[in-house]
Amino acid sequence: MALKVRLIEYTPNPEKLVAAAAKLCYSSVGVEDIMEKMDEDKIEKFLNMLLSYGHESPIEHISFTFGVEGVSRSLTHQLVRHRIASYSQQSQRYVRLEQFEYVIPPSIDSDEEAKKIFISSMVEAQNNYNQIVDRLKAKYISQGMTNSQADKKAIEDARYVFPNACETKILFTMNARSLLNFFQHRCCERAQWEIRAMAEEMLKQVKKVAPMIFKYAGPSCVNGSCSEGSMSCGKTLEVRKKYRGE
Repeated sequence: MALKVRLIEYTPNPEKLVAAAAKLCYSSVGVEDIMEKMDEDKIEKFLNMLLSYGHESPIEHISFTFGVEGVSRSLTHQLVRHRIASYSQQSQRYVRLEQFEYVIPPSIDSDEEAKKIFISSMVEAQNNYNQIVDRLKAKYISQGMTNSQADKKAIEDARYVFPNACETKILFTMNARSLLNFFQHRCCERAQWEIRAMAEEMLKQVKKVAPMIFKYAGPSCVNGSCSEGSMSCGKTLEVRKKYRGE
């Protein structure tokens, strides 16, 4: 299954709201008048001021919700390490996977023998899962459980045979400040290929609805020096051109 990323919802008029928050911080305006006279010029002025000061707390007022599918459990294990966010993921405890989808890394997909071994292991995992579910379910029914109770109980433990490659679906929400941090780490060339591809697609979509806020979003080297030290990819100029068009 191919990667699919969709920006499902986001705070209406996101840049206007952030500019209004900045206006409250840097002027004597009261809350009754905070949204008054917030034309495009004023919005741009306040946002540029925030970015130049490094004052990021006002952008926490806006949030973005993404729906993602066609990604592996390996990716979501990395994703949930970004703790200032809310996550809802398809459950393997409650959803029986009659035929699980899986993600094949490009390095394996391009190697015929490696791909053959990989797919074989996926087929074996599915077969083992089915056999374990059937055995456990029969045992639980014999102990007096109903069919639905036994099925739920069986798949709860049988899921342990599934690999990290197992495809999953996840919905998550982040505020803009958390997103900037996410892009800094996951758009980096050193991020794993799968989560980097997702991050790049997410960035494309949020730029369409909040272009000024995410104008310079991307890896740390886009706006400064590389934060990876001796582990740097050595492609700073190439990366800046990609994200800033320089």
